[in-house]
Amino acid sequence: MTSVENRNTRGAGRLGLRAFASALALSALVHPSLLAAQETRPTAQSSQGMSASGRQPLGIGPEGIATRASEMSTSAPAVATDPTTTATIAPNSFAMEPLADPDAVPLDDDIGRQNLRETRLDDPTAARIRRDALDAEDGTGIRLGSMILRPSISQKLGTEREKSGGVKANRTFSETGLKGTLTSDWSRHELNVGAEGAWQETLSGADNDKPRANIDARLRLDLADDTIATLSGSYSFSREDSDDPNAVSGARVQSGVNQFGTGLSIERDFGMIRGSIAGDITRFQYSDAKLSNGGILERSDRDRNRYTVSSRLGYEISPALTPFIEGTIGRIDYDEAEDSSGYRRSADLYGAKAGVAVDLGEKLRGEIALGYEHQTFEDARLAELSAMTVDGNIFWSPRDGTNIDLSLDTSIDPSTTAGVNGATIHRVTAALSHDLRTNLVARLTGGTTFTNYDGNASASDTTAYLAGAGLTWKVNRYLDATADLTYERTNYKTGTDNSTVTALVGLTAKR
Repeated sequence: MTSVENRNTRGAGRLGLRAFASALALSALVHPSLLAAQETRPTAQSSQGMSASGRQPLGIGPEGIATRASEMSTSAPAVATDPTTTATIAPNSFAMEPLADPDAVPLDDDIGRQNLRETRLDDPTAARIRRDALDAEDGTGIRLGSMILRPSISQKLGTEREKSGGVKANRTFSETGLKGTLTSDWSRHELNVGAEGAWQETLSGADNDKPRANIDARLRLDLADDTIATLSGSYSFSREDSDDPNAVSGARVQSGVNQFGTGLSIERDFGMIRGSIAGDITRFQYSDAKLSNGGILERSDRDRNRYTVSSRLGYEISPALTPFIEGTIGRIDYDEAEDSSGYRRSADLYGAKAGVAVDLGEKLRGEIALGYEHQTFEDARLAELSAMTVDGNIFWSPRDGTNIDLSLDTSIDPSTTAGVNGATIHRVTAALSHDLRTNLVARLTGGTTFTNYDGNASASDTTAYLAGAGLTWKVNRYLDATADLTYERTNYKTGTDNSTVTALVGLTAKR
């Protein structure tokens, strides 16, 4: 074959390739259904998504210009149903591969919704997730199987200056404190045990030690059908202040107050309605007072038990707002039928209140209620005791690192004075903590207590004020340095006012 013939053969080959390419391009232009079928697959999910948004995805038209899928579908040939399957395919086209990855994690049904389903703020599972996140971030504690123990021990040195009228008394003392929490790490239910105590030892000056202790345990049981049962137990010890109306005048050591408590509550949700019922038993036991002359004054006639049953009904306007009403009935029984003055102080009690509970997560939560409480004594010589009550606790975190805790409390305190039924005590306290730096926390506290007696005993009314400031320096993960300054003042309606200034510095070791 000559060179001319070879050139003619190669030229014919090139023309053939060009013709094949032209035919392929023409086929793509004439039959755009391959692209259109992929863009307009008639699935229920995609059609709902487009109708909800009111927009359609863009496609590529025959001229290479972006067009709507609906415009492309008008020029695409009609589709037919394969008799052997339920799928719809275009004539003379391939079965397209699914765009979604079959191994991918399925998307949540809430994706794309503007009003997402709201999770209950008191949901046990959600609460545990939040707790686990905090534990992981904190990283402190000792794991004991499925429990986490967080103990701490503190040693402080303090000075106290007390002034009553024109009499002043100073003392220097040391204070040793123990504190710890034990928390469960279970998939269901929850156990929390908290304990703290402090022992003072006077180094110089007037011997006026003020030991204290508190233990509180709560077991939450997550039952079926949105039912939660809670078992609780508590113990506390404190010594009566010398300025307490029930204190023994001139005593060297005032009586110690032991308080024991136990309770059971059951809470259940009925749709938007939240109902609960609770029973509590509290025992008060008093130790003997030591007199300045070395004698002992027995105070067992004040020992008593307090039984209460309360029921609450709330309506959940939203997971964050629940108005409620609550009723309480109870009984106070003294161990001795008559006290040292011959009065029968056992009594029946009734109470009711209405309020609102708020839970906006970590930023704002708590409740506040207004109510009425009434006590009727067995001894007709003692007048019935009634009081308007204001109770509540509000926790507010306006910004990260700043926490405000406000507490309101009303209680009725029985009297030991002959012919006096008791007093109504209103307390309001506030605590503020702020992170000045990541390892430096400033604290402020304040409070006021109003003690009001009925009738002729109103001359014993008192008003007490408390103000304090403190700093905590986190030296490292296991050691804190603290400094506190506290001022207390008690004003008497009739009598001599007194004030106390206390300063403390110390170290706290924690794990």
